[in-house]
Formats: sequence, structure tokens, C-alpha cells
Amino acid sequence: MTTHFDRTTHEGGAAPSSWGPPSTATPAAPAAAEPAPSAAPQGGEPKQPFARRLWRGRPEDPRWARPAFLGLLAATLLLYLWNLSASGYANSFYSAAVQAGSRSWKAFFFGSLDAGNAITVDKPPASLWPMELSVRVFGLNSWAILVPEVLMGVATVAVVYAAVRRRFSPAAGLIAGAVLALTPVAALMFRFNNPDAMLALLMALACYFTVRGIEDGRTKWLMWAGAAIGFAFLAKTLQAFLILPALAFVYAVCAPVPLRKRLGQLAAATATLVVSGGWWVAVVELWPASSRPYIGGSQNNSFLELTFGYNGFGRLSGDETGSVGGGGGGTGSGMWGETGWNRMFNSEIGGQISWLLPAALILLVAGLVATRRLGRTSVTRASFLVWGGSLLMTVIVFSYMAGIFHQYYTVALAPYIAAVTGMGSALLWEKRRETWASITLAAAVVAGAAWGYVLLNRTSDYLPWLKYLVLVGGLAAALGLIFAGRVSRRLALGAAAVGLVAALAGPTAYTLSTLQEGHTGSIVTAGPSGASVMGGRGGPGGGGMRGGFGGGMPGQNQQGQQNQQNGNGGTQNGNGLPGGGFGGGMPGQNQQGQQNQQGQQGQQGQQNGDGGTQGQNRQGGPGGGGGGAGGLLNGASVSSQAKKLLETDASKYTWVAAAIGAQNAASYQLSTGDPVMAIGGFNGTDPSPTLAQFKKYVADGKIHYFISSGTGGGMGGSGSGTSSQITSWVEKNFKKVTAGSATFYDLTQKASG
Repeated sequence: MTTHFDRTTHEGGAAPSSWGPPSTATPAAPAAAEPAPSAAPQGGEPKQPFARRLWRGRPEDPRWARPAFLGLLAATLLLYLWNLSASGYANSFYSAAVQAGSRSWKAFFFGSLDAGNAITVDKPPASLWPMELSVRVFGLNSWAILVPEVLMGVATVAVVYAAVRRRFSPAAGLIAGAVLALTPVAALMFRFNNPDAMLALLMALACYFTVRGIEDGRTKWLMWAGAAIGFAFLAKTLQAFLILPALAFVYAVCAPVPLRKRLGQLAAATATLVVSGGWWVAVVELWPASSRPYIGGSQNNSFLELTFGYNGFGRLSGDETGSVGGGGGGTGSGMWGETGWNRMFNSEIGGQISWLLPAALILLVAGLVATRRLGRTSVTRASFLVWGGSLLMTVIVFSYMAGIFHQYYTVALAPYIAAVTGMGSALLWEKRRETWASITLAAAVVAGAAWGYVLLNRTSDYLPWLKYLVLVGGLAAALGLIFAGRVSRRLALGAAAVGLVAALAGPTAYTLSTLQEGHTGSIVTAGPSGASVMGGRGGPGGGGMRGGFGGGMPGQNQQGQQNQQNGNGGTQNGNGLPGGGFGGGMPGQNQQGQQNQQGQQGQQGQQNGDGGTQGQNRQGGPGGGGGGAGGLLNGASVSSQAKKLLETDASKYTWVAAAIGAQNAASYQLSTGDPVMAIGGFNGTDPSPTLAQFKKYVADGKIHYFISSGTGGGMGGSGSGTSSQITSWVEKNFKKVTAGSATFYDLTQKASG
């Protein structure tokens, strides 16, 4: 039986599919358009029971295809669920918002950090909604928060499989799905509560719908794509628009309808996008500011300002008002790492996402070359253009954006790399008897294996033998694809299998390492210790940091020391962000912070901490009282004494406490279950509440305690900021209380004397 991929390749004169039984069909001449990929059922055939159709799949598919697909989804689900609760509340910033949204529908709608609705997260709330609904049903716990993210990961694998299988073959879809599921950063973020999981799913859906629209020219598919991108905007604002140029251009050129209709369809899709993403924005902007929470991350309480400033063009230029520091500003380096064409391959990012990126780029070019003679409406070529164009657009923006950039952002690339890898490998396999195709396929295998060797060599203490197997296996597979394909189909299949295993061995090892450990805080990375290391031109001491920051903030007098056994240690004295980052000190502090990292264990100990945390990605939040940059990025350890203090008479107050910075506040809110006001939002730099507003809250008896961070202000480094003003006023006027190692100020009792 001829597969869908057979019908598309017949258009270009390629041999029939050899993933299934050999065929002697004669290649057809190139055509202007491709037939629909799905064969319509015969009118006389009885409809099969649902369970049989679910297990059997499409009649034209091999019998193994649907069970293999269901097995892929089941394996992905079990893999991502394993050890899930080790991450606890993961990013407590978003978990606190989830907790608030599960208590208050107003907080649910706006994305408030607390049920008292003082301030929102610095993103739209769509990514929070599935978690909040889950917590409303199952209660506040790690599984209720993270399982929705896992399900989004499984759904993304299913979408990528469906997109690739529809135009190529079930085997191609399985390859694409496996590549996605085993990408380290995907295994990280589909088990984490940041907005990136929802964004990746919706971007994959947008690509799928666009290709469906190109198949038959029906407007509904393009409108579904617009709806997906619009809703993705409500997950992570302008990042959702990165792939818009590629999708719009490909549809405008390739859709099988007249140009005027294509333009009208694009206009309809744009309108759908605006409605899908704009309805919430319109409500928020029209809602009286006095009766809604402050828009976190903005400086003027405006979501539009947040969208186009801190979360928008500021990410590209590095000019982000209210941020903890700018990027390279086009100079090639900065607090957030070195920018440039090789950013996705460097020591900070490479191990997260780039395992198959070189191979995918080779396969993308090969796919476009192989389909160059097809008609304008070729869906095969359009598929490469849609997924490959999305890949290139996102890679370019990520590589050169000078503002805030974290390693885990690259999960957005995972569906595109997976789809291009599956499509390109299937297309070249079909043409493997042509010398150029077999050599190109072999080159892609070698590229994947060689780059896997390089990435594994960066963590030479982790499975040191694996890199040699990957390299040897890839080279052997490449030779087999070039020579054995002309002799025996079975030998060719064996070589292809060896090549696939070699290509996936490295990312699989990193993925398993990722699953073995919990990940908490604002900045998380995948893989073993050393898989993501700040380097390049980041400044002195940059090579010693992993997934976090270890230097000083402006205006502080701090000494940060890092001693790494069997690695490159380093010290940094004085001020400044480059090359280091947040070692535990805040503006105006005099503090010494030490980090001791031993081998692969990633153990860290901080002053005022609890002696260390097992596992990487823990930037050492201080114990007890919180505060400092550790409190900014990772929150605080809440002692039983502090918890008991805040829970006393909690029902009498709108907020049981207020704290500088959202992570610090979130820790206490999640511990007590009661609202805690985050002064200044995430960074402690948002001008909310003002000193006058805070004084009124205190006078009205709405806040019980102020949690001392010992910093005198937020991350802005200015003693005149709102957070600093509130801190100074509280310290001068209210009674200090100690609970465990934390310091509080009772806002209902004046200071003596």
C-alpha cells in the first residue's frame, strides 16, 4: 500500500517509499499540485468501532504505525512523569500565582501573584490557567501544578508527529516525535511551570494548521493558526510572533488559491489573531486601574508598556527598564551571555538544544533542494518552508537578542528541529539510491554524531565513554548509508537505525540526567553539572558559573568566591554583573558569599544558607529570612517558626505579610497558603505600591508583617527606589520580630523609643 509520503514524492519523480514493502511503481512526472494526503473512505465500507479505529489508525497506514504512535505518547508521558515531584513548586514565582488564582477568580483572570491582588506576574496569565484549574480540583501540590505541563509536552509530541506523518510517513513522524521528546531542554520545560511549555505547544499547532491550509486552501485552517498564535501571545507576549513572517510568507506564496483570496485569508487570520490575543488586553487596559492589580514588570501600570518594553523590544536591545541588568546592547556580550551567530552552540546553550541542530540545517537545505522543481503549491516543499522558516527566524532572534535571555527559552526551537529532522531524513531515505541523497543523509548523520561528541566532551566526567560510541556509531552509520544502501535494503535499514541511535544517544543521556534531579528557581538548565556554563566574553570568573549568577550587584561591597573541584575555579571581587551574577548580595550590602561546587553533584553553600543544596540549578537562596539575590531568583527557606508567626490571626488581614521581590514573597505565600504582597514585583523595582499606598494599607490594617530582606531595596541598586523607601520607613517605625533566622517587622506595633 502506498503511504502519504509516496504520493507526495511521486509528484517529484522519487522512488516509492521503502519504509514499507518494496514497490515497482513507475515514477510520475512532476505535477503542479499535490493530491490530498488522506484517502477518502469508500462509501460502501462499514464504519469501524472507535476502539478499533483508535488502535488501527488510518487504513492506508502500516499496521504498526498507530500502535507505535500510541507507544511513543505513552513512553513520553511516563518519562516526563517520572520523579516529577522532585521539583516541588518549581518556579515559586508562578506557583504562587497559581495558588492565588485557585483562591480568587479575579487573581485567575489577571494573573495576580497573590489572592489580595496587589500585583500581577510579568506575563499574561494564559499559561497559568490550566495549572490553576488543576489546583482548584486537586489541591495545591507539585503534581497538580506540573502535570498540566507534562500533558502539554505529550500534546506537542503528538502535534509534531501528526504534522510530519501526514505529508511524509509514519516512520518520519515517529523520528520527529522521538527527537522532540528526548531533547534535554524539552524534558526540562515540559516538567516546569514557566510559560514556555504552552508557547511551544501553540507554536507547533500554528505550523500544523498553516500546512493544513496550504493543502486545500481552506480559510478555517489559517484562522486556527491565527487563533493559536494569538493565544500564545497571552502566554508569552511578543515571542509568539517570531514565526509570523515565515508562516504568512509561505502561505501567501504556496496556498492553492488565487492571490486575492490568499491575501483575504491572511487578513482573516490576522483578525482572528487580534481577537484571540487582544480580548484580554482590551479588558485589562479598559479596566479602572484602581480596582485591578498593578501590572507587574511595567513602570506605568500598563500591559501595553510591559508588552513592548520589558517583554518586547527591550529583550532585543537590552534596554529593559526595571530589569536586573541589560544585555550586551549589540556589543556581543552582556549579563545574559554572549550574542552572535554561534550562540545556540556555545557552552551556555549548546547542551540544551543544539544536539541535532547542525543535522537539521543540513536536512532543511537538502529538502528544499530536492523539492525545488515542484509546483508552487507543493505541500512537501511548503512543509520544509514552514517548519524550517520558523526554526531559522527563532534561531536568529535568539542568537542576537541583547536583553534578558535564559537557556530554557530554547525549548521553542525543539518542535521545529524535530519536524525538520523527521521530514528531511524521510525524504533523503526515499531518494537514497541517488548519490547526492545518500551522501547528504550520511553528512547529516556525521554532523549529529560529531556535534554530539563535542557536547558530551564539554561534560567529560559525565558518562565519559558515551562520546566515543556516539562518534564511532555515527561514522559507521554514515558509511553504511553511502555504500550498503546500494547493495541491500536491510543493511541500509540497519545503518539508518545505528545512525538514529548515535544521534539520539547524547540528548537522551542529558534528558535522563535532567529527569533525575529536581529543578527550582527562576533560572534552570537541563543536563548534568557543567552542561550550561557562562563563558565567552562575559567577564572575569564567567567560566565557573552554571545556570545562574555568581558576582556582585551594583553598589555593593561583596566578595564572591567559587571553588570547583576538578574544574575551573575563580574569584571575583568588587562590583558589576559581567561574568558573574547574583552570589547572594543586594545593593547596599556588605556580604561575603561562597559557592563550593564538587564534581558533578552541584552542591552549593551560601552564607545564611542551610549548608548546600543537592543538584544543579539551585542558586542558593538564603535560609530563613530570605532576601538578597538568592531571594530574588529562588525565594527563601521558610522555617516552622516563621510559618507559625504569619499564620497567627491571618484571617484578619488582606496580606499576612509584605516582602521585597516576588520570589521572596512567593516562598512565604506557598508555605502559609495566605496572601503575601510582593513589593516591587519580581525584581523589586516596579513602583508598586508607592510609599503613600503602603502607608495607607498599613493604616487600614491590611498588612500584618513586613519581611526584612536585609538589603534596603530591590534589584535596581538605588536607595531612592520605592522598595528602599518602604523598607526605610518600616525599619524606623515598627517593632522588629525574629522567627527562626528570619527578621520581621510587626506593622501593628510601633517601635519603642
